[in-house]
Amino acid sequence: MTEPQALVALISVCALTYSFEIIFGLAGTIMMLPILGFFFDSKTLVIYSLLPQLLVAGIALTRSHQKLDLRLLWPMLALAALGGLAGSYFFIQIPQEIFRRLLAATIIAAGIFLIIGPRFRLGPVTQRVLDFLAGVSHALFGISGPIVMTRLLGSLEDKTMIRNSALFFFSGLNCVRAVYYLLHGSITAQIQHMFVVSAIFLIPILMTAERLHFKLNDLLFKKVVAWIILFCGVVYMLR
Repeated sequence: MTEPQALVALISVCALTYSFEIIFGLAGTIMMLPILGFFFDSKTLVIYSLLPQLLVAGIALTRSHQKLDLRLLWPMLALAALGGLAGSYFFIQIPQEIFRRLLAATIIAAGIFLIIGPRFRLGPVTQRVLDFLAGVSHALFGISGPIVMTRLLGSLEDKTMIRNSALFFFSGLNCVRAVYYLLHGSITAQIQHMFVVSAIFLIPILMTAERLHFKLNDLLFKKVVAWIILFCGVVYMLR
């Protein structure tokens, strides 16, 4: 596949997957990775995911009138940042094939966890462990949505508050990721080109898709995402 064709595939897939994320609050990267893994290596995609994740959060948070519960989010981010430091170190050390297998296993486990997690009451210790693990997962794989969403579903009721809180949380972790990538020269010329070209198309698409969030009912919001995550993890493992 030529470079222009690969870019067309990148933009087309991300337009769909990150439209889903701006509506539901997660799963854009999880759905993007197994599809685009046929055209790009996994680590390149994880680093690239920084851009669409920041676009999703920026558009959703600036266009929503729903306030955030910062008293809930700041302690979560503090522990996740510590986890992110540990995960960032191992991101550089893990070989590509092992990295891909770990990523697939993490997606599968995350899907199962999100399906069964809301059925249980999470205690304070479990909540803090999830906050830390979310940071590790986000630094290693660029994803922490299933863990964070399970945590937030046990703390908040309103779907817009849950979505916005998750996106705010991801933004904090992505800032840590961005600094680490810049310090270690991980954002190559290829990834920079992917950033610039895809941003031109993704911004108007995401702004349009964001309006669909407010048409969701709570049942659809809470149930659909987990099964999509699980399906993508199985596909990525078997690829």
